[in-house]
Amino acid sequence: MLPLTAAPSRAPRFLLARAMSSKSSLFWWRVGSETSMSSPADAKQVANYLYNNFLDGQSASRPFGSVILDGVDFDMSDFERKGIRLYYDDLARDLSGFSTQQRKVYLSAAPQCPIPDAKLDAAIQTGLFDYVWIQFYNNPQCHYTGTATNLLARWRQWAAATPSRSQIFLGLPAAPAAAPSGGYISPSALTSEVLPSIKTTPSYGGVMLWNKFYDTEF
Repeated sequence: MLPLTAAPSRAPRFLLARAMSSKSSLFWWRVGSETSMSSPADAKQVANYLYNNFLDGQSASRPFGSVILDGVDFDMSDFERKGIRLYYDDLARDLSGFSTQQRKVYLSAAPQCPIPDAKLDAAIQTGLFDYVWIQFYNNPQCHYTGTATNLLARWRQWAAATPSRSQIFLGLPAAPAAAPSGGYISPSALTSEVLPSIKTTPSYGGVMLWNKFYDTEF
């Protein structure tokens, strides 16, 4: 498990993610590949650390001071532990348990488009995630390749398999350089070939772009 006392000094290796809602801006702390757990007790310890240092808890070592983030994003794109239970479902339950009527703890996940996601499926199936940003890039079997056939087929699978309380988003690269293995869709192809089909999905939440750097530069 990641030594929790070391986490603040390693903060540059994490991503502070932002997503816009109809009412306000929501800010997440990303749980990434540096966070590994070997038991439910580990998951509870990580949840307590995140709550006390980044959410609505109390700690003398809060890296953002009095700023309270709105939730936690699960993104394990570069993490490989095949065949081993990862306990992200326990972490999701523990974090969700901190929600109150006054302040909700938002949860989001960024699985790869192949389904089920090897690392996040058990967590997503808890039904506790508010937003699921599916990464339809760097995966030729389900990203856009000049035709949207495979992408749309996999989108339908995700829509059917994701718990109904979760909104699902089409995750795309903001520019060709953002996805070295492919998946970029031009705005014209997106609006003509993809969006008309997926916007009718009841759980459709919108489009997620990776990432702001490329969106600004291009």
